Amino acid sequence: MARSFKQGLRVTSIVMAAALVLCLALGAYAGPKAASQDIVDTAVAAGSFKTLAAALQAAGLVDTLKGKGPFTVFAPTDEAFAKLPPGTVEDLLKPENKEKLVAILTYHVVSGRDLASQVTKMSSAKTVNGQSLAIRVNGGKIMVDSAKVIKTDILCSNGIIHVIDSVVLPK
Repeated sequence: MARSFKQGLRVTSIVMAAALVLCLALGAYAGPKAASQDIVDTAVAAGSFKTLAAALQAAGLVDTLKGKGPFTVFAPTDEAFAKLPPGTVEDLLKPENKEKLVAILTYHVVSGRDLASQVTKMSSAKTVNGQSLAIRVNGGKIMVDSAKVIKTDILCSNGIIHVIDSVVLPK
């Protein structure tokens, strides 16, 4: 009887271990889950979007991008803003240029939550500013207007961020 109990315990342990592995595997492939932070807090926490955060503040768009959404944001890094001609960012942050800044920033935002797998199937996306971004896949890389998407699918509680290497400008 002791031997039968040990065999039963061993079988039970194997079944439980298999069930645990299966649960972990299913959890890993359950698909994208919403993160707890909104788009603005996620960008600020990343540390590479200081210029974008300052621009959102100057444009009065922080509350909008902290709102319900969902939004897909093609977010330029600090390095992307640094590619602009000298003095451009400083000039855009001036109160008298708020309208122009809003137009540029809202050109980086699309209504809805579009994962990279969805973006690659698009040829364009209508932005919150009303104009459309041109989207294409070139050599396996997603291009948004002239910017390359360098990181995709950063999940936020109210949308998703795709990181781009250049600031895109509306027509």
